[in-house]
Amino acid sequence: MNDQLLLSEEMSAGTARLRVDVHGSEPREHVLDDLTFLNYRLADVRISPEVTLAEPDIIWQQDGDKAIRYDGRVMHFTGPWPAGPIQKVVVAMLALRMEAVGLHPSHSAAVYYRGKTLLFLGGESNHGKSMGLIEAGARGALQVASETTIIDEDGNAAAGSTDTFLVKRTEGTERSDKAAPNKGVEKFWGEMPSWGMYEGTPNIDLVIVPAIDGNFDPAANELVPFERQFQFLHSLQNYFLTNELLAPGHVMPMVDNDALRVKRADFVGRFCERPFYFIRAATPQVLLDEVDTIL
Repeated sequence: MNDQLLLSEEMSAGTARLRVDVHGSEPREHVLDDLTFLNYRLADVRISPEVTLAEPDIIWQQDGDKAIRYDGRVMHFTGPWPAGPIQKVVVAMLALRMEAVGLHPSHSAAVYYRGKTLLFLGGESNHGKSMGLIEAGARGALQVASETTIIDEDGNAAAGSTDTFLVKRTEGTERSDKAAPNKGVEKFWGEMPSWGMYEGTPNIDLVIVPAIDGNFDPAANELVPFERQFQFLHSLQNYFLTNELLAPGHVMPMVDNDALRVKRADFVGRFCERPFYFIRAATPQVLLDEVDTIL
């Protein structure tokens, strides 16, 4: 096995940083040739011009049989892994580093609409956050975030992803169960509406947990504290891949622990003091009609 260090690369998301070291016999210019998925999931990931961290967070030994393990601080890859699993692990590890500096990736879309910042939360079922974003945009809202909203300790939207849909998947991230994004757009709007982007880091005023299904009668219910925290915790846990298969026979190692979960629960409790509503609707248009009645 060739243990030569071929590449040491540092990535950043806000003030959080992650170092990846690559060893082996196959030269690489970058750990990942395309950052589309990372930016979709973590808003704004950049390759730093130089490495500043003293120790790696991910070590990839390209030679040997395929394996993955986590030692409590460093993720270790061995073998010929495709880009998909690598980028998923980078997301999880960078999300941990973001939490450590008070930045919480949330599986949600956010808009500035009628003078308030609304968060469309993926929550447990994830049925309607992108559709809610698009319809709000069609009604004049400004986008704060699409797939992911980075929320700071004070409940501000510190950053947000910009792409409404993930249009390109690499090996190891294939999903036949995901409908083509343009199909929903064609059904509800004919063509994609356009909207502007919000400049700044607004405090989130209201959280909407949407459930869009053609069989639903419209209904809007304010959530009690348990329901708020249950749904919001789902949106945070989404980044740690506790239920992910990285490759046939290889699951994502557990990167979470009790201490992190206690700290996360404290943040969840504070964030969920703001109003949360669960809204059922047959279409995005009806969803926003219900939002309008709440506002």
